[in-house]
Amino acid sequence: MNKLTKVGLTALCGSLAGISSANAGDLSITGGADLTYVSKSEAVTGAPIGMGSNYSLKGSGELDNGWTVDLTIANANGNAFSAAIVNLGMGGYGSLNFNQGNSGNGLAAIDDKMPTAWEETWGAGLTSGVRLAVGSGASQNIQYTAPTVLGTTLKVTYAHQYGASDIADKGSASNNTQDNSSYDATININPSLGTEILSGLNVFAGAATIERQDDGASLQDAYEGVAGVTYDIGPLSLGAQWSGDYTGANSISGQGNDINDYNFYKNHAFGVAFNVNDDLSISYGEWKARKAGTTDSTTVQGGEDTKTVNISSFQIAYTMGGASFRYASTEVENQSWSAGTDRDATTLSLGLAF
Repeated sequence: MNKLTKVGLTALCGSLAGISSANAGDLSITGGADLTYVSKSEAVTGAPIGMGSNYSLKGSGELDNGWTVDLTIANANGNAFSAAIVNLGMGGYGSLNFNQGNSGNGLAAIDDKMPTAWEETWGAGLTSGVRLAVGSGASQNIQYTAPTVLGTTLKVTYAHQYGASDIADKGSASNNTQDNSSYDATININPSLGTEILSGLNVFAGAATIERQDDGASLQDAYEGVAGVTYDIGPLSLGAQWSGDYTGANSISGQGNDINDYNFYKNHAFGVAFNVNDDLSISYGEWKARKAGTTDSTTVQGGEDTKTVNISSFQIAYTMGGASFRYASTEVENQSWSAGTDRDATTLSLGLAF
């Protein structure tokens, strides 16, 4: 991930400088663009050139008691609103984060923490069909982060209605489903114990519960969990993690989140990255997803197992000032749970940070 250079609006418009000063705050802009070229050897590529452009506005200020407040508004491609986040820093009491659902809180923050030179293994040029454990992260939510004690940080996230997001002030929203509230709890531990050799060790875990209405349909409460470890030693980064997702669908086909009569998904991933120098890094990662559930009616197609998706990705990234050049070679077996649908792609990317 690139560090984006902040450009204060005071440098862009003198009149806004007065407003910023009068409110004892600061407003800044960060942004970037990505150009990609994708080549697929076993599928139709079509138009191979893509572009992503996005920017964020960030305002910050300080209250009379020393607490801080931050506002971030993120815009994605085509100047489309993506998310808004308000963070209240309460000093020694921790912080409160109000998030409109940009998948940055709860389990979504740890759905894939594997070391990589550029992108996640499943997000580097090929659609995979894997299910990630995101908990309340994709809903409008509130997250409390406790102060870090002995290298341990605890976060608790709550979404009043799972799936509802981007609710305007003085408004309310319903997603008109059986979903009720959701609750996440995550923990990150850096058990260095005062030793340098353990300073790069991080252990993380989290769990989420999604409550469902009891209206006689075949949909129960859903549960998700993630656990893993990463370790940085010199220029080398290692990681492994596991996750599980019980959708709550029971034995009646076609209910709720039931996909092909399956209601449980589990993932295992590992990654290794090496920083050759300050500008060049390489990585390799694998992601294995498996599903299980109520029936085995679609388990085998043409003699091949459709319950497992395997993904691997080799990546290289080189940074030169505000520009980054990235390469990814990615392979997927049983893409989107379809037997014999093995795909590979080569992706070239130019990233620009402003």
